[in-house]
Amino acid sequence: MVTLSYAHGVSGTALLGDTIGGNLERAVQAYGEREALVDAASGRRWTYTQFGAAVEELARALLAGGVAKGDRVGIWAVNCPEWVLVQYATARIGAVMVNINPAYRVHELEYVLRQAGVSVLFASLSHRTSDYRAMVEQVRGACPALRRTVFIGDPGWDRLLAEGAGRTRADLAAREAELSCDDPVNIQYTSGTTGFPKGATLSHHNVLNNGYFVGELLSYTQADRICVPVPFYHCLDT
Repeated sequence: MVTLSYAHGVSGTALLGDTIGGNLERAVQAYGEREALVDAASGRRWTYTQFGAAVEELARALLAGGVAKGDRVGIWAVNCPEWVLVQYATARIGAVMVNINPAYRVHELEYVLRQAGVSVLFASLSHRTSDYRAMVEQVRGACPALRRTVFIGDPGWDRLLAEGAGRTRADLAAREAELSCDDPVNIQYTSGTTGFPKGATLSHHNVLNNGYFVGELLSYTQADRICVPVPFYHCLDT
């Protein structure tokens, strides 16, 4: 029998035992009309209520698209609000989000898609000189698990969301009832500068408590606003 153990130093603050989706729901209930996410580049803004609704819409679409608990959903994208939506939506349905470095070349992309078994990939249209659509087509034949790619900023994103109309809140709640804070939620890959990229699997418990205690250390409150100029694919899940 496999058992889990926890080890942590002396602290007067208990570890959180939530899933990421459960924790988001509590934030929505507590701070619904406060702003949760601001995209300076596009001017788009979400309150916690709006953000929670957008996450639910995408989560239901992923359910409708056949994404099962434990399925690997890749994101190969530069910083954008959709990146954050994918992170939370995959967490709500028990999928494992695989972060892919936007600077990867074709051989690195193929390696990560194959090794992680990514079945659905979210991607930017381009980054610097890289045409992501063309690069995905180059590796698709070598990645048998990959069955769908959704490009951010492309009509495919809206088509995916429209599919979610066929799933209800009850469907989403049923999936969430299957989840534990110890379930995997993210596979974080290294840069691959010293060899092929290496992936580390993180749980809801890992990611949520890491973020919580960083916030505690910096004395953040619900009134603070945090500017995030660093790459989402690397810095915000470690």
